[in-house]
Amino acid sequence: MLTIDERTKCTAMDLIKYVQEKFVESKEFPSFAAGDTITVYYQIREGEKTRTQFFRGDVLQRSGSGTTETFTIRKMSGNTGVERIFPVNMPNLEKIEVNKRGKVRRARIFYQRERTGKSARIKERRG
Repeated sequence: MLTIDERTKCTAMDLIKYVQEKFVESKEFPSFAAGDTITVYYQIREGEKTRTQFFRGDVLQRSGSGTTETFTIRKMSGNTGVERIFPVNMPNLEKIEVNKRGKVRRARIFYQRERTGKSARIKERRG
């Protein structure tokens, strides 16, 4: 038998899910996973003007689920690694393009941070 606290907790979680499904608009993006090379196009507002900028790199991880899902992308800018975390439901996201499907054996490939040069390459998935 559920106690009063457990019943209210379940209904509170259901309410949160209901509100998120109703009021947070979700966009359709192509499926991608860790190891894939993707390009993310997002809007930047500078004063009155808005412009579209892109960020292209390897997906290190996807975490969360539903409206709180995020993904981390890493690219090399010169000799410096740059990582950026994007929420999937960010309103400024315009589109995501999958450039290359990578073949990795893990869901989180943080070992890429220490690698440079040829060892940092990710094999391409066939078919």
